[in-house]
Amino acid sequence: MILSDKRILEEIDKGTIVIAPYDRKYLGTNSYDVHLGKYLATYKDRILDAREHNQIEHFEIPAEGYVLHPGTLYLGVTEEYTETHAHVPFLEGKSSTGRLGIDIHATAGKGDVGFCNTWTLEISCAQPVRIYAGMPIGQLIYFVVEGEVETMYNQKGNAKYNGRTVKPVESMMWKNKF
Repeated sequence: MILSDKRILEEIDKGTIVIAPYDRKYLGTNSYDVHLGKYLATYKDRILDAREHNQIEHFEIPAEGYVLHPGTLYLGVTEEYTETHAHVPFLEGKSSTGRLGIDIHATAGKGDVGFCNTWTLEISCAQPVRIYAGMPIGQLIYFVVEGEVETMYNQKGNAKYNGRTVKPVESMMWKNKF
C-alpha cells in the first residue's frame, strides 16, 4: 500500500519520515516532489569497470542551466535530505520530467527502510535538454512494510551509501565481492 498525503503528514509528525527542506506545497496526493540539487557529476572514463572504483568529476549547475546530452550518464542529487524509518521509499520521475525525455534513475528507484541521505540520481536523456538546479525532478512515494525489519539500512555495517552528502555519489559496486 502507498501512503496518502494525510498519512505522509502523520509520519512526518511522528518523525518516521524526514524531509529537509520541507515545504507543504510539494506534497501531492500520495507523493512528495523532490528537486534537483546544484551538483552534477560525470565519470572520468568512458569505459567503466564494475570491479574498479570508477572516479567521477563533480561540477555545479550554472544559473543559466546545463545542457544534458544523450549518450552520457550524469549523476545528480536531490536538494532534499530524507530519512525513512518505517516505510520503503521509492523515487520516481515526474511526468513533466519524463516528457522532456529525462530519466532520473537507471535501476535504483527503491530505497531501504533506514535510508538517511540525499538521493543520487542516474540521469540520462533522449535528446539535448537544459536543466536547472532547483527544478522539480522526481517524487517520493512511500510503501508500507509488511513485518518487522531486522536491520535498518543506516545500521548495516556493509551499507555502501550511508555517508551524508550534498553531492552525487559514484557506484560502489567495486566494494562487492564477485
